[in-house]
Amino acid sequence: MQRLNKLEIYNIANTDKHIEKSVYHFVKNIYLFLASKSYRTMSEASEHIINDSSNQMKKAIGHLEAEISKIRAGKASPQVVDGIMVDYYGNPTPLNQVANVSVTDARTISIQPWEKNMLAPIEKAIMAANIGITPQNDGNTVRLFLPPLTEERRKELVKRVNAEGEHAKVAVRNIRRDNIEHIKKLQKEGLSEDAVKDAEGRIQGITDKNIALVDQHCKDKEKEIMTI
Repeated sequence: MQRLNKLEIYNIANTDKHIEKSVYHFVKNIYLFLASKSYRTMSEASEHIINDSSNQMKKAIGHLEAEISKIRAGKASPQVVDGIMVDYYGNPTPLNQVANVSVTDARTISIQPWEKNMLAPIEKAIMAANIGITPQNDGNTVRLFLPPLTEERRKELVKRVNAEGEHAKVAVRNIRRDNIEHIKKLQKEGLSEDAVKDAEGRIQGITDKNIALVDQHCKDKEKEIMTI
């Protein structure tokens, strides 16, 4: 077996150290790259959840707006019949797609069907919708005459508005809860604690804004109903 002199042993040792150092830096760079990529992925996922929270809450507000618009405040409006479905040759169809809905005066809604044979189905659909108005069919047009609202009836309508407002608040808070849970799951996958707190704070801010919007919608509708 050939013996190595001291110089050869020294050179081999230095070469091994150089290789070890190069491998260390290579692995370190790979780790930093992957960590950076993972952070960006987590950050993007967090941002998506925040945006999704906002979009979901907007839909909840949109639903509230649609529901309270159907609660009449003593004034005729085409929105009174929004959502009423008519049997159109066996297919449930929105009323405003089978007839022209217009307001002829402050307390009268006129419904003129595109096809005369739809008068009876329209009348039936309005009765079934239970909107508190009896339709009047004169053979050509269906009319809805809105009676004046009593003080008691106005208060009942305000209660309905507030109930819709509470439903909207529950929906908004449920959206907040679900999306904060999604953020916490990201923390387990690598999202930093600071990023989690920031995301939760932003979602809470969006929640507060939409809860205030619910209150404003209900307040405005109450004022409309109670104004004689």
